[in-house]
Amino acid sequence: MLTVVIGLTSALVFGSADFLGGLAAKRMGAVLTTAIASVVGLVALLIASPLTGSVWSPQAVLLGAASGVTGAVAIGLLYACLAIGPMSILAPLTGVVSAIVPLTAGLMQGERLTLIGYLALGLALIAVVLVGFVPEKGAVRPSAKGVLMALGSGIAIGIFLIIIDKTPHDSGIIPIVANRATNATIMFTLTAVLALVARARRTTTTRAWRSGLPFAIACGVVDVIANVGLLIGVRIGELSVMAVLTALYPAGTIVLAGMVLKERIAPVQYVGLALAMIAAAMLALA
Repeated sequence: MLTVVIGLTSALVFGSADFLGGLAAKRMGAVLTTAIASVVGLVALLIASPLTGSVWSPQAVLLGAASGVTGAVAIGLLYACLAIGPMSILAPLTGVVSAIVPLTAGLMQGERLTLIGYLALGLALIAVVLVGFVPEKGAVRPSAKGVLMALGSGIAIGIFLIIIDKTPHDSGIIPIVANRATNATIMFTLTAVLALVARARRTTTTRAWRSGLPFAIACGVVDVIANVGLLIGVRIGELSVMAVLTALYPAGTIVLAGMVLKERIAPVQYVGLALAMIAAAMLALA
């Protein structure tokens, strides 16, 4: 039951971080937003680390750093495929793959559920698709390049979950610290390269950069909270269950977009949210 609560909460918090990151990215660009959010998260983790009793070890640092690399790849491919579109197809495709990869790994490692648990996982996967599906008028079929990048992003997210699941239990939040340090290094390096390449053509004003900074900072703090929740979830529960539940992260983004930006929530998304709640209840019983 506790794993289900943590999984759903982490998914909603992840969705909230994506919402804040989206607001920042509109003002200062996705790469810089991710870099700043990573640094903010790293600082927050370093402050909290002495209070958590975390044990530093080469395994925790290396696995955390590896998860940071896969996270950077996942983010890069995700934004690239969504830029190509159509988002209504590629976004849920990424979410489903991100759940299937660790789900398969968990089952191959011997994780077992009752029949109701397997039915719940299937229902949750359907919910992931419905929550992420936003009908677009005149939507086009995705290109092979877009599909391949969406699959790559989903696989990278799935590998991130698998790596985090392998971290030592006594390492506390150290793997997330290493994750954020690696991710920030990669994203700031990429930001510098892009700045040099596009030096003669600046598209973001100082005012726009400053207006996006508060959202990027908030995104970094909220994203760290979600990742810590994920870390706790995979340590006390099954990887397969956490993978499917956290793949429902678009729900948080959708709810906030409806409340703050007054974006319309499609009926099919309401169905997806309802199925997600039913699946969570079934997992609790399993």
